Amino acid sequence: MADQPDPQLEATEPVSPPEPAHESKALLAQRRRRWLTILVVVVVVVGLLATLYHFVIGVRHVSTDNAYVGADSASVTPLVAAPVESVRVANTQIVHKGDILVTLDPADMRIAAERAAADYAQAQRQFQETRATGGALQAQITARDSDIQRAQADLTTAQAQYDKARVDYDRRMALAKAGAVSGDEITATRTVLAQAKSQLDVVRAAIAQANATRMAARQSYAANQALVQGSMYDNPDVAAARARYDQAKLDLSRTVIHAPFDGVVSQRNVQIGQRVAAGTQLMVVVPLNTMYVDANYKEGQLRRVKIGQPARLTSDLYGGGIVYHGRVVGLSGGTGSAFALIPAQNATGNWIKVVQRLPVRIQLDPNELTQHPLRVGLSMTATIDVD
Repeated sequence: MADQPDPQLEATEPVSPPEPAHESKALLAQRRRRWLTILVVVVVVVGLLATLYHFVIGVRHVSTDNAYVGADSASVTPLVAAPVESVRVANTQIVHKGDILVTLDPADMRIAAERAAADYAQAQRQFQETRATGGALQAQITARDSDIQRAQADLTTAQAQYDKARVDYDRRMALAKAGAVSGDEITATRTVLAQAKSQLDVVRAAIAQANATRMAARQSYAANQALVQGSMYDNPDVAAARARYDQAKLDLSRTVIHAPFDGVVSQRNVQIGQRVAAGTQLMVVVPLNTMYVDANYKEGQLRRVKIGQPARLTSDLYGGGIVYHGRVVGLSGGTGSAFALIPAQNATGNWIKVVQRLPVRIQLDPNELTQHPLRVGLSMTATIDVD
């Protein structure tokens, strides 16, 4: 009985021994090799894709995020000096070409225009009067011609009387030698000769005076004709008066200041009642559809950049989902540091080379700007296709 095994003791014994530890290490090593292989494959694939992108796409494009929106803004200034009558716009307001921005008090300009209109009318009447005077001067020339003809007729008569008196005197003097003529008769004939000579001189003087008068009349007529030569509107005095009148009307029209193009009002610094001088900046109008981007590229990126190449741009305002299309329209004549107020001085002993950037101007598509407006100074990312 003692040799028989106890059934309770047999039930408490383990069924099987635990699994060996070396099998668990082998499984872990196998997993590590599999993940390492996957990692190597991923790295190789990424490297190949990066290499492929560089040689297929990257070398065809140059990109920079150092780019900013710019525009040729209009500085609104009055061309005449006057008090401000009204201001029709405010900052950030969108305006269209031709909209009234500011009106100036037109009282002084209106008075000046009326005065210039009166001077212009007076100049026209003066021209017509001068032209009418030409007919009177022409009549004076005709009258002086008649005076000369009458004086010449008188000269002929006086010359004949003088010749007759001279013959009578010579005949009397020849007879006086023979004693056939008395002294009183000789004296009488001498007196007649002297009177005929005086009359002849008077007539000759009258002819000279008539010629001089006719010459003066002709010169007056020539001067008159020079004043009225051509049409009335070609006359210098009339043209000058008309120019003053046109200038006065132009100054009057300039009391109403219009928007030069579609844009946004900025920097408004004018108030009602303020008296402004010509050239004073009243506000700035920034265009909305004619903007450009100045992209500052590194000097090493500009080797293949040329005018006319297409560009793609994104704005921080809208994110990468909105892409703008533009075209290179110009490269700056110098780097930003070259045009700085205090240019960098590189001729020093501790000089360190710094990569320079050159602004490249890219014109944006107006249609895209209409759909997604931009503002001056916003940041952009620009990529130029240099292929």
